[in-house]
Amino acid sequence: MTTRRSKGDSGLHWDEQRKRWIASVTLGYTPAGKRIVKKASGKTKKEAKDKLKDIIRDHEDGLAIAPTNYTVTNAVRYWLEHGLAGRSATTVRMCTSFAETHVIPALEARKLRDLSVEDVDKWLAGKRGELSTRSLKLIHGILNRAVKSAMRRDKVKRNVVDLCEIPEGREGRQSKALTLAQAQAIVDITAAGSPRMRAYIVLSLLIGARTEELRALTWSHVVAFGDGRPAWLPVREIGWDHEEFAIYVWRSVRQKGDTKTVKSRRSLKMPRLCVEALQGLWEEQQSTPAESDLVFRTRNGTALTAHNVRRDFRKILDAAGLPGKDWSPREMRHSFVSLLSDSGVPIEDISRLVGHRNTVVTETVYRKQIRPVLMQGAETMDELFSR
Repeated sequence: MTTRRSKGDSGLHWDEQRKRWIASVTLGYTPAGKRIVKKASGKTKKEAKDKLKDIIRDHEDGLAIAPTNYTVTNAVRYWLEHGLAGRSATTVRMCTSFAETHVIPALEARKLRDLSVEDVDKWLAGKRGELSTRSLKLIHGILNRAVKSAMRRDKVKRNVVDLCEIPEGREGRQSKALTLAQAQAIVDITAAGSPRMRAYIVLSLLIGARTEELRALTWSHVVAFGDGRPAWLPVREIGWDHEEFAIYVWRSVRQKGDTKTVKSRRSLKMPRLCVEALQGLWEEQQSTPAESDLVFRTRNGTALTAHNVRRDFRKILDAAGLPGKDWSPREMRHSFVSLLSDSGVPIEDISRLVGHRNTVVTETVYRKQIRPVLMQGAETMDELFSR
């Protein structure tokens, strides 16, 4: 005897209007006692039943049932709107631009639940000739974070983007470092220029601070070791008639004013040339006082932008006989590392001076001159085998 199914059990029927088979199942009840019914459709009975099985499996795994029409575009745009809280306006603009230019147009119609590792691999491979490796990492990171956000909201089971390897991108311009002769020529040229850019370039080259750290430097963080009081005090309080000076690299122009990493927060003693350059800038600024305490500021007293620095920096390099368009301010920091390495300073000490977490980045990215020649091994072997 055939028993009739209970009310609420899964069912299958033909929808004449839609011309599709409809499978349905009851997954529970709302607090108000109303049944929660989920449906799946297909051109055949098997297709409808298979989709219904997926719905039941998701429910048994503790996942909410994601809408079948939720696309990659939905996930990315949600993350852009809700996942960048606390980031700077520059970061938000950059992520939005890369998402709208490279992520959404390539994957916009792809349903998120159907996105595969192969889809992502092909997408990244297609961008290899167009973008640098850094840009490939950026667009991969945008999609990765968007899918992770969707996972947290039960829109998809797993993050396939996290399983993909990022390929090497288009070859970009290699960073360079100045030789000692080139660095000396630039320092000499700055003596005839404005005190602001002289101080900026001399500090970049002789201390190795990041350009974002120098733009945020304040006079309260330019200190001297007091003769009468054995303590580091701001020069604005005790003047310039002292022997030892330092700067506190404690701030940057990032969103919250923090340095790039914890290790980047450091105090650096200044070479005499830096002290002279800063003193010249201080004396010039006394004739045009401003409300801002910034060391490097425009004539109106406002903070320097990256564009301000890049424009004036290139003019100085052109005057020194170097093509300014081929150099960037951050390469003063590369030059600092290379010149110290060339002079025999241990890489561990250089790494601490530039505020790196370890020596890996200092060696592989910043150091362009690998000297002096390492002699300890040869000298020891000569001594051992001469016996």
